Amino acid sequence: MALFRPDGVVRRFPTVAREVFDVTGAGDTVLATCALALGAGGTLEEATILANHAAGVVVGKVGTATVGTDELRAALKRHA
Repeated sequence: MALFRPDGVVRRFPTVAREVFDVTGAGDTVLATCALALGAGGTLEEATILANHAAGVVVGKVGTATVGTDELRAALKRHA
């Protein structure tokens, strides 16, 4: 995932998916997680990191899936 900042800086975030079963809904998960993080007062970088981890969780599930708070916390701890 890449974050293109208004000042021209591009920051790349490596994938965090452990195993990919289905990418259905991964983009929706990224957008929803970014919106939630930004709405809660997070920075663009924080939103991108959270969204990357959330997408990593959902692609590890079969079919259209969601990510819960506990799953996202666990994913963040694995990569801390």
